[in-house]
Amino acid sequence: MRADRTKASGARGRALRIALISGLVPLSLTLVQCGQSPSPTTLAASSQANVQVVAKSNPQTANQQVASGDTFDDRFPAPQFKERFPSPSESFLQRQMSDFSPKRVVQQRPEPAPYKVASLAPQVPYQRPPRQDLTTLVSMKSSAFPYFGNNPASDAPFLNISKGDRRGHRSFSGRVFWQDETYNDSRVLVHVPEHFDVRKPGVIVVFFHGNGATLERDVRDRQLVPQQITDSGANAVLLAPQMAVDAADSSAGKFWQPGGLKRFMEESASHLAQLTGDPNSARAFANMPIVIVGYSGGFLPTAWSLEVGGISDRVRGVVLLDAVYGEMDKFASWIESHRSGFFVSSYTHYTARRDRELMSMLRQKGIGVSEDMDGPLRPGSVVFVETGEGITHRDYVNRAWTQYPLKDVLVKMSATPALALTRVAATSSSASSR
Repeated sequence: MRADRTKASGARGRALRIALISGLVPLSLTLVQCGQSPSPTTLAASSQANVQVVAKSNPQTANQQVASGDTFDDRFPAPQFKERFPSPSESFLQRQMSDFSPKRVVQQRPEPAPYKVASLAPQVPYQRPPRQDLTTLVSMKSSAFPYFGNNPASDAPFLNISKGDRRGHRSFSGRVFWQDETYNDSRVLVHVPEHFDVRKPGVIVVFFHGNGATLERDVRDRQLVPQQITDSGANAVLLAPQMAVDAADSSAGKFWQPGGLKRFMEESASHLAQLTGDPNSARAFANMPIVIVGYSGGFLPTAWSLEVGGISDRVRGVVLLDAVYGEMDKFASWIESHRSGFFVSSYTHYTARRDRELMSMLRQKGIGVSEDMDGPLRPGSVVFVETGEGITHRDYVNRAWTQYPLKDVLVKMSATPALALTRVAATSSSASSR
């Protein structure tokens, strides 16, 4: 009995161990599979089993899935060789970094165009087209007329006659000129050559025309004053106020008044700055040296501008073209007190007597006088030039001691640095060909 019990207990123990092993082995296999992806065979079997189950439960659905080709290979395509291994141009590490690094958007520069723009001068940088001469008429409050003050010669009102509502001036010859016809034009002829450069030393030429003249018909078109300034190549601009309009009258108007020339130059500075397109240049124009040119009856505003104009120190030179009809004391006074400037008077037989009288006055003051324009023009130069027969008073602005005398004066000034005038362009031959 004891032996039978021992055999019976031993059989039960073996049975228990077998049962335990039988339960643990599948469990261990299951635990080993945890965390691992199923093999393709297992997935295929499971998928096939699922299809069979579905086919049994819903034959129509199974037929649709099979017909659509929704197989394992369709849903889980095998990786290609190029996706598992790097290409020859990249390393394995770069491929890994590109897979796991955050993507950054890089802004790429546009590639240059594969063509060139056609150009006649591809190597030359763009340059602005050259500026053309600027010649225009500008109305200015400080111009000679209209004038309602006194005539300093008589200290009587300048407009000394009236007829109804009209007022006029009776000249010394007894002729009457009406204010609304003869003394009502406030315009100024302004000329800026194309080569003018406000940043360089330059001068402002103030031109007082003679009797019986207008700015457009005579100063601009017949006497060619703007053209002479351009052809000189000098860094100069022109201001020519309208005096008595087309009348045998030399009245100076506002230039009779103390400070008249100063006010005129101050107002013109802002106009010149606007015309040249540089508002900041007004200061340069307001301090630029002046050359006064008086032709014929223009001697009167020239003399009074030197005497009471208020800025005689800015005047670098005075040029009289057959214009010494009087006021010799005013010219002599300016020459004596401004030895850094120059004085030129060219004359015909009409004014020869008064020019010789002025030369005598200067020599008595110990001032040297030259009687030709062949030499250089320097600070302190005083030159009187008599022109011979065949030179007419009417054409004197175009032909005096030489053709185009204003051009010649500016060229001589440019050759003397002490006269503060720069030559910025070559002398044009166009004037001499006219």
